[in-house]
Amino acid sequence: MSAREEFQRLFMMSEPEALSLNAQAALDVVHPPQRSQFSLLVRHFLERFFNHETASPDGDAKSRLILIALATGLPGFVVALYLYPIYHPFPGWPLQHPSNGGPPAYWLQVNHHFFFVLYSFVAMGIITVFEWDLFFPDLLDVFVLTTLPIRARTLFRARVAAIGIFIVGFLLDANFLPPLIMPVSFDPPNLTRLLTGHILAVLSAGLFSAAFILALQGVLLSLLGEAMFRRFSLPLQGLSITALIMVLLLFPVLSGAVPTFLQSRSSFIFYCPPFWFLGVYQRMLEGPAAPPIYSDLAQTGCIALLATIALAILSYPIAYLRRVRQLVVGPGTHDTRSWVARPLRAPLHATLLQLPVRRAVFHFISQTLLRVQRYRIYLVLYGGVGLSVVVASVLRLTVARGQVHIEIAADGVRAAIATVAFWTIVGLRMALVSPGNRQGSWVFRIVHGKPPILETAMELLQAAKLWVLLWAGLVTLGASLVFRAVAPAKLLTWPATASLVLIACAMCLLLTDILFLNVKTVAFTGEPAREQSNLALTVLKYFTFFPIVVWLPVAAEPWIEASPLHFMLAVAAITATHLALERLHRSIIQEHCNMPGLEDDEDDFPMKLGLRY
Repeated sequence: MSAREEFQRLFMMSEPEALSLNAQAALDVVHPPQRSQFSLLVRHFLERFFNHETASPDGDAKSRLILIALATGLPGFVVALYLYPIYHPFPGWPLQHPSNGGPPAYWLQVNHHFFFVLYSFVAMGIITVFEWDLFFPDLLDVFVLTTLPIRARTLFRARVAAIGIFIVGFLLDANFLPPLIMPVSFDPPNLTRLLTGHILAVLSAGLFSAAFILALQGVLLSLLGEAMFRRFSLPLQGLSITALIMVLLLFPVLSGAVPTFLQSRSSFIFYCPPFWFLGVYQRMLEGPAAPPIYSDLAQTGCIALLATIALAILSYPIAYLRRVRQLVVGPGTHDTRSWVARPLRAPLHATLLQLPVRRAVFHFISQTLLRVQRYRIYLVLYGGVGLSVVVASVLRLTVARGQVHIEIAADGVRAAIATVAFWTIVGLRMALVSPGNRQGSWVFRIVHGKPPILETAMELLQAAKLWVLLWAGLVTLGASLVFRAVAPAKLLTWPATASLVLIACAMCLLLTDILFLNVKTVAFTGEPAREQSNLALTVLKYFTFFPIVVWLPVAAEPWIEASPLHFMLAVAAITATHLALERLHRSIIQEHCNMPGLEDDEDDFPMKLGLRY
């Protein structure tokens, strides 16, 4: 076959040509590539980063990897693309502030550079925190891999190599697209300096963020040991996620104060790592003519980056050995009962949990969440996102007389109530509907049938809704007390406080009804999805529904606190909406209970005809 025919076959969409048995026999035997033990271990550890129950509960690691890679790399590319009209404006447009057609102001360009540095820092930090537990051995490695004829040193080197490939791969993925379009979008006078400064700054910021998380974990694990480290590992993950997302969400607010911070040489910028690498960016871009503050920040960033990498390299082997030793010895027993729920147990049993079915499912949820770490990771991640959104909506930075002042926005406090309720309930729903405990579902199936009768099914599902409602109510009302302590004076009146409490209770009640409307299985016993979920559609739902949830309290609270009549009308509207949602939920469950039960390996095609609804 000629080279031209081979080239044409690359673009053919037809199936490969069918060969006869004689032709297939004449073909050479295809030998699989010989890979060393080290390379196989590296591939195994890399696959574990994406094919584990937290990152890929449905087991489709390849699709999940593609989605994560696209979600990580596209934001910087989209921002660089949308900066084109700012650097190439139409003369006389916009009408309110007509442009002369020149480049944007100096400090606006600095803020644009600062965004790319900040995004690389945040993206790499979140990815490293999310894979926190997989950087060190687990029970699978100790009890399976160590029994094979593999040297301990080879296992260690393979894991270190996998971590390096993982970090470098995502570092390039998060930052390689913007430089492709920046020459067109920015049209800089010195393209070489711009690209050099951009690449050095974003790679340094992302590498520092990942190395800092790895060094922090290594130092704590080395000093405290596995048992002590596990006690505050999840809260530390949550705080890390909160801080990273909060910094990114606060960028629009922070960008207005960047000139003041830099011109006044505020001590804040010397304690905020993204500013260090902004100094690298501007120093490379402007050269010797750059203000001295950029050189100082760049020097701080280079020293901090080298020190952090060295600390991660030195602490990781010690932490690795302590982790392996603790896994071999085994963890000690600990009490999984919640001290927070103990005072509430007797009142709940006497009022809301009188029925045995509801009481059993209620405590089943509590014990499972405290026992299985994966569910707690979901709660920590969603809680971190919610807390960062709350802080970003409440805080305002204003510049007056060369000083930066922090203010609390009244509308931000109103929106924060709905934000806390929304992310708390969404996180709990994500944990409860996860198909991670299907082995225990046989108990409910044998006792109550599959599907159970309507009344039993309603009791099983009402227990989960009640559990979510109680904990979401406690978290939201507790957050309301915190917000009231820092709220402006106009939110401290009794009518404002009453409307705030009403909105908090209403948000918890109605969001629980809405988000659990189509939940038809007992908590933690649902089946994995038969089809890959559409990530774009899921994100679109959040971006559509969440702004509505946040807007409602901001619009309704001033009207509710205006008069007692408005307060009573709001209570009536909330009650009517709740009853309507309860009736709709009952009809959905009744339809589900009327369908014939399926065995675990039986397909639902004959009844649903393969249709999605």
